[in-house]
Amino acid sequence: MNNKDFRIAVFDTKPYDRFFFEEENKKYGFDITYFEAKLRPRTANLTAGFDAVCAFVNDELDEQVMEQLHKNGVKLVAMRCAGYNNVNLRAACKFGIQVVRVPQYSPYAVAEYALALLMTLNRKVHRAYNRVREGNFSIGGLMGFDLRGKTIGVIGTGKIGRTFIGLLRGFGLRVLAYDPYPNPEHARELNFEYVPLETVFRESDIISLHCPLTPENHHMINDETIAMMKKGIVLINTSRGRLIHSAALVNGLKNGRIGAAGLDVYEEETDYFFEDRSDRAVLDDILARLMTFPNVIVSSHQAFFTAEAERNIAGTTMKSFGDFAAGRTLEDSICLHCDGQKQCPGRKPGDPCPVHPR
Repeated sequence: MNNKDFRIAVFDTKPYDRFFFEEENKKYGFDITYFEAKLRPRTANLTAGFDAVCAFVNDELDEQVMEQLHKNGVKLVAMRCAGYNNVNLRAACKFGIQVVRVPQYSPYAVAEYALALLMTLNRKVHRAYNRVREGNFSIGGLMGFDLRGKTIGVIGTGKIGRTFIGLLRGFGLRVLAYDPYPNPEHARELNFEYVPLETVFRESDIISLHCPLTPENHHMINDETIAMMKKGIVLINTSRGRLIHSAALVNGLKNGRIGAAGLDVYEEETDYFFEDRSDRAVLDDILARLMTFPNVIVSSHQAFFTAEAERNIAGTTMKSFGDFAAGRTLEDSICLHCDGQKQCPGRKPGDPCPVHPR
């Protein structure tokens, strides 16, 4: 297929997305249309006439959307992010739609941001900044603690989690980690210890989440697990909002069990994050409540947002489009069948995958 004839619909876009995609498209010459709207059932009809769709973290790719994409002739969905919990892979396989993602855009971007949240919360930099701007040079109430000698729990030791642990090496912290697939070699190399999840909850002074969202870890931070934690625990989440039960988080902040929280994600962020809503009230009661705590920082899913990451996201996504248009194997494809999971309809592990033949 000629690249000029390969039509791509990119959803949930902002000017910065378009800039990096257009820079990368100079190598390919694809016909790209950008939509500010998110991809969801009521906007899926916009995909008529396109060969491929590019979506982001807050788009909804459920079975209804996948069926509409199939009816419209879309054969490829490219997620310009690492996570794909918002993609119904069973439906993708059912309708013969290939799905790709960007597994590694910049682990440094997210890991460095998690560390920035931790340091800002601990030393109250956000509060000090606001005080001084108002002419208040008092330091009362801004006391932090030395990180040296404290215990930090890292949940998830993939690329981002390991990068985060690497950044911690100079602080003199004891690092505990939990991962359902531990790697002893990484533990030796970075001098951390794999422990059961309950041990992370009970022994950590700080916990940072660096894991994908799965059915098994949905709301892993909840009333019960918060009750296990040390009084004054600092929680950092730059992964997925639904890892934390937000109502339980509010309860923990109110009763003092949680000393501080740095949230770059929120479980009901879809209608708020990435949008300018400064002229409207926040109608989500829990989000509004979280924003009132002086020991909570909420940011708008920006941990990934560096020039290097944006360039890598655009480059990897466009390469997937190029490979697909040329009939080449897709390096970053994902589906239930290829992952060896039994949910792939009508097939068993070991059978050839009709979506991703190998």
